[in-house]
Amino acid sequence: MLARHPKPGRKKGGIKVHSVIHANEGVPCDVRFTSAATNDSFMLAPTYYQHKEIVAMNRAYVNYEKFEELTDRNVVYVTKKKKSLRYETQVDCMEMNTEGKMEYREQVVVFRKGTVNHIARIITYVDMKKDRQAKLVSLLTNDFDMPLETIVAIYRRRWQIESLFKQIKQNFPLRYFYGESANAIKIQIWVTLIANLLLSLLQSSLERRWSFLGLATMVRIVLMYYLNMQAFFNQPDADLKIMLAHAAEAPPEEVEND
Repeated sequence: MLARHPKPGRKKGGIKVHSVIHANEGVPCDVRFTSAATNDSFMLAPTYYQHKEIVAMNRAYVNYEKFEELTDRNVVYVTKKKKSLRYETQVDCMEMNTEGKMEYREQVVVFRKGTVNHIARIITYVDMKKDRQAKLVSLLTNDFDMPLETIVAIYRRRWQIESLFKQIKQNFPLRYFYGESANAIKIQIWVTLIANLLLSLLQSSLERRWSFLGLATMVRIVLMYYLNMQAFFNQPDADLKIMLAHAAEAPPEEVEND
């Protein structure tokens, strides 16, 4: 979500950017905007997904009615469970290790809201991260066949979107908006996404390994020079010597007209 500091006498404004990334692509294939006040689940469109597709999403998109529609369309969803969710437990089992500590817990539950009765599976496991304290993570899904490890792996792939927004914030910080209208702000965000996409394509096409940060920094430096980006970034030292040699040459003498 992006926001601006309000002018005197005006309310604070904000905009949310929603993105879909295919697991095998790593770049956004669908980008939508909503106001900051709009609930995220408004953007969850079950008709967008095809039969037997798998979608991993943020827990802000939890919506029982739309989850039921995804289930009817035979689309598998995986998301993180909100702590505030209320449900009825039908099945509850827990796997313990030899030390008597929980390894994982599986539950079959029913969410009821109005006329909707949505049956789902909750998987709770211990997330062990390096140099961090272990914590319990609960995932929510409508799939009852895949093993726990697969469900966890699917949800972890969702972090591609978080990595994308982190990359954008680090390399194209939107500290200021150059316009006040909604259209001007959207254009600025689109330009940022396009620049990120072009750099990603350049990075993937190079034989020489570049970090995204290093590549973005160098592109800013040489952006106003007329050069072949691929050739330059594959052999930057050689091309830089040529550029410096041309710069050191004496300018051509002026020819006086008779």
